[in-house]
Amino acid sequence: MSDYSTLGDVAGKRVLVRSDLNVPLDGSTITDDGRIRASVPTIRELAAAGARVVVTAHLGRPKGAPEDRYSLRPVAARLGELLGQDVAFATDTVGESAQATVAGLADGQVAVLENVRFNPGETSKDESERAAFADQLAALADAFVSDGFGVVHRKQASVYDVALRLPHAMGQLVATEIGVLRRLTEEPARPYVVVLGGSKVSDKLGVIDNLLGKADRLLIGGGMVFTFLKAQGHEVGKSLLEDDQLDVCRAYLERAQQTGVEILLPTDIVVDTAFPNGDRTPEPRVVPAGEIPADALGLDIGPDSAAAFAAALADAHTVFWNGPMGVFEVDAFAAGTRAVAEALTKIDGLSVVGGGDSAAAVRALGFDEAAFGHISTGGGASLEYLEGKTLPGIQVLED
Repeated sequence: MSDYSTLGDVAGKRVLVRSDLNVPLDGSTITDDGRIRASVPTIRELAAAGARVVVTAHLGRPKGAPEDRYSLRPVAARLGELLGQDVAFATDTVGESAQATVAGLADGQVAVLENVRFNPGETSKDESERAAFADQLAALADAFVSDGFGVVHRKQASVYDVALRLPHAMGQLVATEIGVLRRLTEEPARPYVVVLGGSKVSDKLGVIDNLLGKADRLLIGGGMVFTFLKAQGHEVGKSLLEDDQLDVCRAYLERAQQTGVEILLPTDIVVDTAFPNGDRTPEPRVVPAGEIPADALGLDIGPDSAAAFAAALADAHTVFWNGPMGVFEVDAFAAGTRAVAEALTKIDGLSVVGGGDSAAAVRALGFDEAAFGHISTGGGASLEYLEGKTLPGIQVLED
């Protein structure tokens, strides 16, 4: 695994940096610039060393062709504000604009290429098509720095194939993320508590399976909890449910009991008769977890559960949290997520907010990011690492 020193003197060199600039937009307005801010240190350091920095990144899920709503132009403008310098913007990925923009860079200057997923070769399953695009990207640079942690679990051209073609190194963000994840998986300080939420059990199967052998306690909330409650024989009304995962949840509960891992499920639930949207005013009420009415759906863990979760976190020395406890975007259903976040700020040890909606919730609810040990930029990558999977974008840097 490389650091910048393996690249030698980067002054005057074109350094292609794969960043993660996949931020939420409201039209052309960035609503959460956390990932851009996290990308700044590596870009700034390379520019300060005299590199000609060429940033490539994606935004959203375009289908291999340009779409205005997924343009990185507003992201490039925000990056320039954070860097305190003009950032050039190429209107294509590897075409005439990209080539001219890169050719026009002076030492210490920065450019952003248009959304890399506007080219079908970026995400192609056809290795030859992906390789051809990687050749074009690599032709724009003398070296490659991987700093987009949110995509290192993807075998994509700008993440994996480019690293095979250029001298490469790991950026600050990726190095920090991997360091934190190793602390979670290699002799973590105990008690080690994992908090999982979000909508679907199926999204977390691998991580639950792996962490049942590593964590001391597993706290489960969010939409995924209703499949566990149903597996225990409770009715869950109109709540989110994955019937095909009931046997899996029963097996996890049995395995946890056999191995001495504590699984804590909510004892009360905040419900409403409809999902919060439109102009409808929420009508939340709290019911026991085993008594959700047939006409209601669970939208947050209840106050007793929030207090129990906070208490279960109080003595932890290592915590990993991925997934909100409820629909935190609506104040009536945000209390459970807020309670978990508040508890993490008081941890005597390592507290890790595992990216995705958890990171968004921390910022949306007004918490000071410095109060947490680490806020990840990549929820999916974090989960796959904790599942024990090989991350292609990391493996290629180590080979």
